[in-house]
Amino acid sequence: MGFMTRRTMLSSTAVGLVMAGLPARAQNPINTSTPPDTDWRGYANDLANTRYAPLDQINAGNFDKLEVAWRLPSAMLGSRPEYTWEATPLVIKGRLYTTAGSRRDVICVDAANGELLWMFRKDEGERARNAPRQYSGRGLSYWTDGTEERILYVTTGYQLVALDAKTGLPIPGFGENGVVDLKLNMDQVIDPLGGEIGLHATPTVARNVVIVGAAHASGSVPGNKPRTKGYVRGFDVKTGKRLWIFHTIPLKGEFGYDTWIRAGEAEKATNTGCWAQISVDEELGLAYLGIEIPSADESGVRRQGNTLFSCSLVAVELETGKRRWHYQMIHHDIWDRDVPCAAILCDIPHNGKMVKALAQPSKQCFLYVLDRETGKPVWPIVEKKVPKGDVPGEWYSPTQPIPTKPPPYDVQNVDPSTVIDFTPELHAKALRMLSKYRTGPVYTPPSLSKADGTWGTLTSLATQGGTNWAGGCYDPETHTVYTFSETTVAVDGLVPGNPRFTDADYVRGTFSSAPTRAAVIQGGAEYLAPPTAVANAAAGAGAGGPEEFRPGVLTIDGLPLNIMLVPNLPDLPTLQRLDVRRLSAGSAIAQAGWGHVSGLAARFLAGDIAQVADAPAAEYGAMNKLFASIAG
Repeated sequence: MGFMTRRTMLSSTAVGLVMAGLPARAQNPINTSTPPDTDWRGYANDLANTRYAPLDQINAGNFDKLEVAWRLPSAMLGSRPEYTWEATPLVIKGRLYTTAGSRRDVICVDAANGELLWMFRKDEGERARNAPRQYSGRGLSYWTDGTEERILYVTTGYQLVALDAKTGLPIPGFGENGVVDLKLNMDQVIDPLGGEIGLHATPTVARNVVIVGAAHASGSVPGNKPRTKGYVRGFDVKTGKRLWIFHTIPLKGEFGYDTWIRAGEAEKATNTGCWAQISVDEELGLAYLGIEIPSADESGVRRQGNTLFSCSLVAVELETGKRRWHYQMIHHDIWDRDVPCAAILCDIPHNGKMVKALAQPSKQCFLYVLDRETGKPVWPIVEKKVPKGDVPGEWYSPTQPIPTKPPPYDVQNVDPSTVIDFTPELHAKALRMLSKYRTGPVYTPPSLSKADGTWGTLTSLATQGGTNWAGGCYDPETHTVYTFSETTVAVDGLVPGNPRFTDADYVRGTFSSAPTRAAVIQGGAEYLAPPTAVANAAAGAGAGGPEEFRPGVLTIDGLPLNIMLVPNLPDLPTLQRLDVRRLSAGSAIAQAGWGHVSGLAARFLAGDIAQVADAPAAEYGAMNKLFASIAG
């Protein structure tokens, strides 16, 4: 298997592309006889979540000739502009379906010209305004029995809606007038206007079953509001009737309950939902659920033990929800490394035979490759000892499972070899910053942030780093997995929780700027960025002195701590003698529209660090690629 890292750029406007020189279709009745292999019928195209389609009209040789065929702005949909569009549209029989706008409306357009064919809007009022997962979400799902066609999605306020794909009207026989209230029939009582439960992911539709997971507010600083458990359920696609429920936090007497080693903690625990996309193998009749951690994210004082099924991949029977097997990737997670995306189902050659496997990307940038029939690792995954931390009352797992193959696909540790090295002076300053924190390999635990001690633990890949919700893809012709990875460093510091704002013993923060309210994902008046760099940048200077560093602010003269030049480059004086603009003129970077990066590189080589520091983070990676192409 091979790997490719870098994240894709997202837009807040639906865009249609066409090849220059190819005729665009005029506005006329929709062509419903388009070849079926040009359809995109699910979030990742198929239930295996491969994102693969055997199309070759657009390729590396003509990609730069694509032109915009039409645009459909979504700013008019909803009460405020959308700023984080994450949906993957569906294309079926010449129609494009997507969620759009801050209210999460559903639209259907002619895929050839962008003409709006229908729109469905569900105004949920206070229920939606209080929801933890705002805006348009990840998109929709499609079902057909060959005659009837349905579009299904989960609203901001956590309701499952079924629409007629041709008209956009709710299906009368599904739930109540096309709607299933997901806060009901969940084996717990949930406030209909609150409850801190929602979902960005699309429902998963396989055979005649609709699988719906759950997401919650961020657990870095859990608030005092009642919270919920993130159980997973299966519904009948025709009627909306609940078929099964899987308790991600086991009830007493169920498998896994005894992994919560202190009495009563499983009953009190919350979150532990499946907020990622879900893969399904219809032939095996199995759905693969990726489960997040319980609250609080970086503190497990009140959830001691390995706490199944947190940070586990669980295979359940599609028709019944019964657990077939599970694999826990992190024991007692205190790093907020939820299972972030769908497992990729792939048949791979191994030891002379084809294995029905799955590949699970992760925030920690291990790719876990398992036999999807049994849950057994394809290559050995060994339990290795990991260090303990210093948080009073915390329970630390003595070991963590470490895959032997494939190797990690991004930087997992913070040390002198992984920090900024643009110049000797910048590197020396970075080393002085490291002395303020605890550092170490993957699974070095969060630590107390103290003015008279270390300021916390520096964690590579952080909570939003590595592979997140966007996941990966798979080429069945080459048996290659591709996944993006965001190389980030953050402070995993812990401070005592303020009972005015949280019921957690310890919350993520630093001693100079402790958080004062719960973080809420994506918007609302209560939004607070993770209490590290953003929160602390506004605080006064810490113990490092005004001329040096502030707790939680991980920049060196305005540059990110972990920005490095690519390996094996010529030394800086040699690079400075190069005519970067001339050498990059015909490079792949310039051809891909990154020609302006050569200007950034020239400013860097001229020593203009201040201007380089203002450049978007994505341009650093492009600059490094430019240097690498020059060095090669």
